[in-house]
Amino acid sequence: MTTGLGLTIQAVRTTPVIVPLARAIATASGKVDCAPLLLIDLETREGITGRAYLFAYFPFALKPLDALVRELAAMVIGSAVNPQAIESMLRARFTLLGGTRGLAGLAIAGFDMAAWDALAIASGLPLARMLGAAPRPIRAYNSFGMIRPDGAAEAAEDTVSQGMTGLKIKIGWPTLAEDVAVVRAVRRALPDTCALMVDFNQSLDVTSAITRSRALDQEGVHWIEEPVRCDDFAGSAAVARAVETPIQIGENLAGTFELHTSLAASASDLLMLDAQQIGGVSGWMRGAALAHAAGRPVSSHAFVEISSHLLAATPTCDWLEYFDKANAILIEPRPVRQGSVAASDTPGTGLAWDMDAVRRYQI
Repeated sequence: MTTGLGLTIQAVRTTPVIVPLARAIATASGKVDCAPLLLIDLETREGITGRAYLFAYFPFALKPLDALVRELAAMVIGSAVNPQAIESMLRARFTLLGGTRGLAGLAIAGFDMAAWDALAIASGLPLARMLGAAPRPIRAYNSFGMIRPDGAAEAAEDTVSQGMTGLKIKIGWPTLAEDVAVVRAVRRALPDTCALMVDFNQSLDVTSAITRSRALDQEGVHWIEEPVRCDDFAGSAAVARAVETPIQIGENLAGTFELHTSLAASASDLLMLDAQQIGGVSGWMRGAALAHAAGRPVSSHAFVEISSHLLAATPTCDWLEYFDKANAILIEPRPVRQGSVAASDTPGTGLAWDMDAVRRYQI
């Protein structure tokens, strides 16, 4: 799509940080109480720096991810800032290692996002405009972890106070009765105009997923997310066929080939793309084209700053997940205004590190 606009990679700097979360996210598959982030600065000979960050989920994965990105950096220094060429070269290095699922794919996506940021800055354009769209407000939903019924009022108040018209909670409690109780409590606490999404975080087998999801069909749920293992496309398709509520998957699709397989299996009614899993900007745009052809609405998973640009350029744009894990180390976090988030209108993705905060949280 681009030849690099004359930019050449001079250096790649990585900075691992562990950022505290304002609110821990408890899920049926594990608890996330901090944000282990790898900050990437792709420096060019022309004086332009492209930035991106990766989310390692757990601290134990942060150092291996950092080491991998630094090793790959040695392969791209001296190359033109050409995302397609960089991606092709790096992916080829992993062929004999079984491909790029896992940390390898995240690392490559980090280079892709930083490269696109540099190109957009060099062009003097926000990334959304570089992709043929424009920054615009995208409706956002609030993202909570597992809560008990007595936490419903707080979750609803937090959502409504920010003007958001969607709230997602995690479920997958030990019993179906507990899941239904919390869903009913949150649904009662929310205005009728506010959508309620639920996320099982891959915690169920197919039989249990069908049983529990059918029990939610009459509870006013907007979507049921990841009821079964993320790579069980046949199982997810079986749930989608058996349940009236739309099934949402996609945040763990590792690249557009997995997305294609998921679509071919009719594994879900809705799609959720994650910038670092799908392959950065390049992977997202390929995925958005597939989703458009299949008629699937696309929502984002995390990565508020770059997702707001990417959703603006997505034909079937649906919801932006508001999970502000990087806010503490950014100079200008993206705000929620009247329930929506708009991408930065400055050149690039708008990422700029607050270096005092970075030093505070660096490991």
